[in-house]
Amino acid sequence: MKIICIGRNYAEHAAELHNPLPTEPIVFLKPDTAVLREGKPFFIPDFSNEVQYELEVVLKIAKRGKYIQPQFAHTYYQEIGLGIDFTARDLQNKLKNNGHPWEISKAFDSSAVVGDFLDKSTFADVNNLHLQLRVNDHVRQDAKTSACIFGFDEIISYVSQFFTLAVGDLVYTGTPAGVAAVRPNDVLEGYLEGKKLLHCAIK
Repeated sequence: MKIICIGRNYAEHAAELHNPLPTEPIVFLKPDTAVLREGKPFFIPDFSNEVQYELEVVLKIAKRGKYIQPQFAHTYYQEIGLGIDFTARDLQNKLKNNGHPWEISKAFDSSAVVGDFLDKSTFADVNNLHLQLRVNDHVRQDAKTSACIFGFDEIISYVSQFFTLAVGDLVYTGTPAGVAAVRPNDVLEGYLEGKKLLHCAIK
């Protein structure tokens, strides 16, 4: 299983990190050891003092595909859920400033929380989904996927040029504005169209 992630896919999030807007999807990967499932707690790693949450809509790939055309991309996923891309922001900034790859700040163990999935037929419009993250019952991220720079079908088509998509692969589609560092005893809850799909306690 691959975890394919898209960076800077919401303009307001790019702005809050003082990053330029991309002209094509920014892609990075996480290994399967990054997956944190079944509501298990997230333990803040010793190597970072600023691990930030990034709530994202996640697509679960349903069939194998390569060089997928945009008009057929919607047939390659049937389930939609939520995930959190945990990012060691202090480590990432240090690596970026030195011109080094920053996988270790994004792909470390348990950095990809995976919540529940729903069949996409559940939703009236998959291109205008409302996602919301509550931290200790306070809303911290709140957006609609219509604000994405690159839509789901465009993302799938683009990444399939480089990676063969396989059944069970997960595609994280980017985070909206509102990211911040987690602290011990925080409780993160993710909602999609008002349905709670994700719960993660921070230790």
